[in-house]
Amino acid sequence: MQPRDTQLVSWFRQSAPYVNAHRGKTFVIMLGGECIAHPNFSNIVDDIALLKSLGIKIVLVYGARPQIESALKERGITSEFHQQQRITNDDSFRLIKQVVGQLQFEINSLLSKGLINTPMQGASINVVSGNFITAQPIGVRDGIDFCYTGKVRRIDTEGISQQLDQNAIVLISIVGYSVTGESFNLSAEELATQLAIRLKADKMIGFCSENGVLNEQGEVIAEMLPSQAQLRLNELEKSGRIMTGTAIYLRAAIASCKAGVARSHLVSYQQDGSLLQELFSRDGIGTQIVMESAEQLRQATIEDLGGIVDLIKPLEEQGLLVRRSREQLEMEIHLFTIVERDGMVIGCAGLYPSNDGVSGEMACVATHPEYRKASRGDALVNEISKQATQLGLSKLFVLTTSSIHWFRERGFEPGDIDKLPVEKRALYNFQRNSKILIKDL
Repeated sequence: MQPRDTQLVSWFRQSAPYVNAHRGKTFVIMLGGECIAHPNFSNIVDDIALLKSLGIKIVLVYGARPQIESALKERGITSEFHQQQRITNDDSFRLIKQVVGQLQFEINSLLSKGLINTPMQGASINVVSGNFITAQPIGVRDGIDFCYTGKVRRIDTEGISQQLDQNAIVLISIVGYSVTGESFNLSAEELATQLAIRLKADKMIGFCSENGVLNEQGEVIAEMLPSQAQLRLNELEKSGRIMTGTAIYLRAAIASCKAGVARSHLVSYQQDGSLLQELFSRDGIGTQIVMESAEQLRQATIEDLGGIVDLIKPLEEQGLLVRRSREQLEMEIHLFTIVERDGMVIGCAGLYPSNDGVSGEMACVATHPEYRKASRGDALVNEISKQATQLGLSKLFVLTTSSIHWFRERGFEPGDIDKLPVEKRALYNFQRNSKILIKDL
């Protein structure tokens, strides 16, 4: 175990590239009511202040759903929902404005503290709130009058940008104002989404009770494309978890990413320091939603068979790859990983685990001639290596007649036939005389 001082130096060095990358960027941070109510919230505010001190431009959007529910219950006021939105009548809206105003005071207070021996020591943070959001009523939907529930009409992006340029944190509440002088109850989810899109924010960040979006095994999914996030959101909605922190974040992140926000992050409001770990470490701690890419690296399916055949056939005819029949490829399709660009297979590789449980063969490595200058081959090597490691394999080998140096540059070393698994030795083609290259994982 490293001494504490050594760990600090190591962490500081690793975080330096991210400090440089984030400086001057705009982050929209969505604080749900559950996050604000949690005992760890004061630490989160300290971390937000730290982000500010590192030159990051911050817009805070805060919600108040649990606080509103509690206040309405105390007063005996019933609030109904339709299409995931509260129907805001006169009685409930009067109370909502009180709750939202109280939370604004509390957030301002936390951002203003300057206690000795805290991250806020010596900090001078200017927090600005105002009528940056122009709202309009939702009106009547499905015959239901939403009363004072509204939606975003306009955002004063110029005014917000001016405040950010003047080194202020901009604090946005869920109460918006109309051109007629009325006020409306808005959705924090919609506000954060629209702010991130219209400000062309570099990141949108949300909080939930978990460390991020979890898979079926309860493990955090580190990265998702909007299409993958949509599938997860559909699952949450089908199971009745439509208004959980994760579902709210996913709806906002999907819309933001599709509209051009490069990355959206979800971290836990319960774990101290999760925001900093997510933003300033190599592996992060939560989930990030990234924009759809023209290229995807994924496991092959039977629908990709034709594309793989078209890709490897010219190489087989040149004698660079061992011939595989279409029937063989169909049986082995689950072993293949492909690079797809706009529906076209432009790269592929297969992983064939050996019976010894120690090694695996990386085979049928191919990249489309028009796409060989980029790093698709590197991506395939990294992905196959990762898959082999996940299977518990410790060695990866290739047999090649023409790409010896290319594989050596990527960590493969020459080996003898004796180093191959028994079943592969029996099938070795001495006439072809392929070079054997092995990589320790």
